[in-house]
Amino acid sequence: MAKSQTQPTGETRSISEKFYFAAWRWHFYAGLFVVPFFLILAVTGMMMMFITQYQGRDGEKIRIDQGETALRIDAQTEAVLAAQPGKIVEWIAPKADDLATVFRVQTETGNRLVALNQYTGEVIKTWDRRKGWYDWADNVHGSLLIGDTGDRLMEIAAGLGLVLVLTGLYIWWPRGNVLAAFVPNLRARGRALWKNLHAVVGFWMSLMLVIFLISGLSWTGIWGGKFVQAWSSFPAEKWDNVPLSDTTHEALNHGHTNDVPWALEKTPLPLSGSQAGLTAIPEDTAVNLESVIILGKYLGMENRFRVAFPRGETGVWTINRDSMSQDSDDPFVDRTVHVDQYTGKILADVKYDDYSVMGKLMAVGTPFHMGLMGTWSFVLNVVFCLSVIFVSISGVVMWLKRRPSKAGRLAAPPVPADLPFWKGAVVIGLFCSMAFPLVGLTLLAVLTFDVLVLNNIPAMKRAFS
Repeated sequence: MAKSQTQPTGETRSISEKFYFAAWRWHFYAGLFVVPFFLILAVTGMMMMFITQYQGRDGEKIRIDQGETALRIDAQTEAVLAAQPGKIVEWIAPKADDLATVFRVQTETGNRLVALNQYTGEVIKTWDRRKGWYDWADNVHGSLLIGDTGDRLMEIAAGLGLVLVLTGLYIWWPRGNVLAAFVPNLRARGRALWKNLHAVVGFWMSLMLVIFLISGLSWTGIWGGKFVQAWSSFPAEKWDNVPLSDTTHEALNHGHTNDVPWALEKTPLPLSGSQAGLTAIPEDTAVNLESVIILGKYLGMENRFRVAFPRGETGVWTINRDSMSQDSDDPFVDRTVHVDQYTGKILADVKYDDYSVMGKLMAVGTPFHMGLMGTWSFVLNVVFCLSVIFVSISGVVMWLKRRPSKAGRLAAPPVPADLPFWKGAVVIGLFCSMAFPLVGLTLLAVLTFDVLVLNNIPAMKRAFS
């Protein structure tokens, strides 16, 4: 596949060889930046999946001794508040009868979760949702624990990761022995073995890597939040004659925890206090947690679903079930329902089929990304993460093996004598820059550094060569 650096240079190289070296050079520099981030993403991603699979995020794995009849909801809330004073803001149903019911309680120091045996009223466990290992891994995964700066760095890495995939596929493309491009040659030795394994494993994981990068980018602050998500959000205008709040669904999230479907985060919440909506809870029935839970079950919410309490005098009850929050393994049954806190009328009912095309892709892509679509997706994602780690490490090993001993420079692939099809490369670069603004700014910064610094300081030019 790859050509040795002893290959002919300048005019003696064919156009394909020149383009190959150009792609290899871009692949090298993109990998130089991306590899540390890929390792962080893969390791923290596996941490979150294993914690979710075996321990759970919101107490969904806590088992109890199943009784015959559950206590009334008001008796359950009394037991919760006796153990954890505060204000209940969310009720989370158990996935099965032998699992605990979970309440989210707002306190002066933040939100705490309380796992309750709904048959006896015994509080099994209370904990701060923000301080577990899952939350630590999630914060590292999304922002490197440094807020918006980390989010931007991750966005750049994901964008350059797409460049890495495209150039890698070009370098991998079979040139002669087709079978060798798909099956590793375990008889090879040294750098040749590392190179072969790097290429073959990289090919087989490339499609999933693109899916993971795009779905991950959709959660980022610039490309995701300012462009794609804003354009793809569910249009609240579809709710007929329903008063809307200035507050969006994003307010229903809890800190770094995304509890609201991607397609709804930028959509305004409806307001309570009008006569709008469809009659749901009978007029002679109090609109409270118990009646809203009954309504949710009547609407087809089975096993695990959530009820968020109204926030303020114009807030709404929100009944929600989505696979992103591990409420189910099936994203196609995701549903969000808003109920007027005074009249009990349904103000809004959003299902998977109501989402935009991008919203539907994210509704499926997010739980797939998180390994929440059943055991098969968990196993597949673990294998994928291990592949990312291997490809990243093998890329570094190949570089170290190729780099001259004690060389005081990066030993980057050689520069082609000229760049064939450079106009097409410019078009692709412009497209990527417009599609992913931070990638464009990064490429511009690199170009500026190359022209103004490297070309004028021989020592630095050699170090980066």
